[in-house]
Amino acid sequence: MIRTGHLLAAPAAHPPVSETSPRITGFPGQGPVMPAVTSSLSSKTLSLRLVLTVALALPAAATILPASANAAQASATDLKCLADTIYFEARGEPIAGQKAVAEVILNRVDDRQFPNSVCGVVNQGKAGACQFSYNCGGKQRPIREKAAYMRAHDVAEAALNGAPRTLTEGATYFHATSVRPSWSRKFLRTARIGSHIFYRPSGNRRVASN
Repeated sequence: MIRTGHLLAAPAAHPPVSETSPRITGFPGQGPVMPAVTSSLSSKTLSLRLVLTVALALPAAATILPASANAAQASATDLKCLADTIYFEARGEPIAGQKAVAEVILNRVDDRQFPNSVCGVVNQGKAGACQFSYNCGGKQRPIREKAAYMRAHDVAEAALNGAPRTLTEGATYFHATSVRPSWSRKFLRTARIGSHIFYRPSGNRRVASN
């Protein structure tokens, strides 16, 4: 499942140590870090050693964030990009039609001819040469139908979490049934779902799906 990252709190400060304590043990698992304290040590020397002990025991700042945090953030970003595309391209479609659009995007992510992230795929191209019609203006369009967006979000989340891609036979292109673009003659038609027709390059083997 897609999860957001969490900051790992630094270990709690070690309990105060009195001058009569026989040994400072450090943090769990580290064993003794300082020899027995004798009465001959001045309070200033003891304080300095305590500061150095705590400083050595604490993890470096760079290790506070878990390695999975960046991946989780990337996944959350891809989820939004995929949900937005499903909403704007297929919110009026049945659930199967929305899943089919999600398949096309993820099939492109798996294809070396396209960017290797969801956001990279949906934002590919410049103004006038965009890959998805809702993205052609270069401006963020408002989401006005909240219930429809939640359905698109659920479809996107399931797709990113490994839902089988069995609807479009590896399609990497689609268009509305109301148009017939010239490029469609170059590709193999794989499915018609709702008001969209799906294609993949005729010379390519089917893109691996989950």
